[in-house]
Amino acid sequence: MAASDTMTELAARAKIAEDRVAAAQTQARDQIQAQVAEARLNAQVTAEQLKAQTAKSAATVSEWWTNAQQTWSAHVGQIREDIDDKAADLDAKRMQRRADRAENDAVAAVQYAEAALEEAEYAVLDATLARMDADAAKTGG
Repeated sequence: MAASDTMTELAARAKIAEDRVAAAQTQARDQIQAQVAEARLNAQVTAEQLKAQTAKSAATVSEWWTNAQQTWSAHVGQIREDIDDKAADLDAKRMQRRADRAENDAVAAVQYAEAALEEAEYAVLDATLARMDADAAKTGG
């Protein structure tokens, strides 16, 4: 799959996520709870696919991307542990602090995703340019 195609898929996936988050503002708690479980499972599957893809292409992907994936996996694991630990907390003040932290974590995750998207755009454009240069070198142009 061409790098530009993956950007198109990413944009479509981002729109789906945006729509689901917007819809959650008017849904009942049990509906949101089910979506949280589904999103967690989907994120876990995607993380496992990313890990497998990174391992598969380790020889052709720069070490930086391999390290970034490993760091991201560790970060996600820690966040999930924190969420699981905090879910059992029933004290109202603690629940408020948990909600505040969860919202701050969500904002940070979106900012991280935005930075990753910017990096992905740069990488796709750079790959496109590199392919053009390689093709031109083959044809002597």
